[in-house]
Amino acid sequence: MLPSPSDPIGIFDSGIGGLSVLQHIRQLLPHEKLIYFADSFFAPYGEKNEQAIIDRCQSITDFLLRQHCKAIVIACNTATAAAAKVLRTKYPTQILIGMEPGLKPACQHTRTGVIGVMATQGTLNSQKFRNLREQLSTTHQVKFVEQSCTGLADQIEKAEFSSPKTLAMLEQYLTPLLESGTDTIVLGCTHYPFVKQQIEALIQHKCGNGLPLELIDTGLAVARHLQAQLQSHGLQSTNSETSIIHAYTSGTPQHLEAALAQLLPQLHSHIVVHAATEHITTEEEPI
Repeated sequence: MLPSPSDPIGIFDSGIGGLSVLQHIRQLLPHEKLIYFADSFFAPYGEKNEQAIIDRCQSITDFLLRQHCKAIVIACNTATAAAAKVLRTKYPTQILIGMEPGLKPACQHTRTGVIGVMATQGTLNSQKFRNLREQLSTTHQVKFVEQSCTGLADQIEKAEFSSPKTLAMLEQYLTPLLESGTDTIVLGCTHYPFVKQQIEALIQHKCGNGLPLELIDTGLAVARHLQAQLQSHGLQSTNSETSIIHAYTSGTPQHLEAALAQLLPQLHSHIVVHAATEHITTEEEPI
């Protein structure tokens, strides 16, 4: 069956991080039907091997296609790096939008030529990231300072946005970036925008009123790319009403409900949460 403008858009992430992308998509495309999948039971992706991530992404993509999604957004940098190429090969006619680490916009913002990148080790190790880094380093004559933020996405997934452990992690990961002379920091994981205020506070504490730093969040760019793809395929919704968002989770619905209430309070009442029990395949306790 060919896709139609009335079909939904699927968005998925290893957990709640992709909600930062969902928010941008909802603001830009308010009349689209949206389905969100939080794979919280298997979070975080950044600490898993590539094949395990590919298998999860394949399973979730199949689930979203069964919901007749006309487009799918991989709202996770690690998942994009590991699985986007595989998914595009398997579904060559499907609109698949992945996350690009904000290296290109960072090159436009930097004044010192030193750009910090906060990301998972999985993203930093990926061939996709390394190729883009090398290309931009040469063409823009910039230096990328990479910082693997092990455990940070997991802290955010547990809604520990300002806990002592999370703040200690942020200080540990930000310090070498600031000491390197960076003036632009790429938030290379969709979870990280949810601690943007904490990052800004730490930067202010360490740098005072010195050189201002730019934080790059690519969620809006992804939403705009999605809109352009829908328009070019004649699939943008013609509906004039705002639809309910359906959110599925491989973890517990209570965890996702709590995250929505805290992170997206204005949207929370427009989201219906479902348990996706078919995606829980072990006997461990889900998040």
